[in-house]
Amino acid sequence: MKVVIVYESMFGNTRIVADAIAEGFGTGNEAIVVPVTQAEVGLLEGADLIVVGGPTHVHGMSRANTRRGAADVASKPGGGLTFEPGADGPGLREWFAGQPQQRMRAAAFDTRLEGPAVLTGRASKGIARLLRAHGFTLLVRPESFLVTSDNHLRTGEPQRAWDWGRALAGKVAAAAASSS
Repeated sequence: MKVVIVYESMFGNTRIVADAIAEGFGTGNEAIVVPVTQAEVGLLEGADLIVVGGPTHVHGMSRANTRRGAADVASKPGGGLTFEPGADGPGLREWFAGQPQQRMRAAAFDTRLEGPAVLTGRASKGIARLLRAHGFTLLVRPESFLVTSDNHLRTGEPQRAWDWGRALAGKVAAAAASSS
């Protein structure tokens, strides 16, 4: 099976989650992990599943101004954060604007602060909405992976992402078997 994971990441957390999801698909599957700035339209060709994820900024998906704000946070001395290469470029919103209608299975995830979603927001909700608007069929409900208040993944979240990837692989295999 071929899965394409497109992610947007500011400080590396969403990238780490995307990589862990890909590892969860296991050997024998082709899992391609691509930052949104390098995700060309043809990349999705022949995919059995696309997984899209990004960080939660101001209760939703990032915008140009929130990406600039993240760059400012990372540039502060002693903050302990490293800004991901290309993170100040186009994000998922811009990527979706250039996507044609697709007919394939999809899943959405985000990284966000721990707490009730009504307080923290969830980028995965907007990602899922845009996936559906572009003709994708969501295979599972959007998932959130949690970061600490100092912008680091909480302990255990990479393993949880790996487990989610493993579960997604099973769902794609089951869906393919039932449609044949």
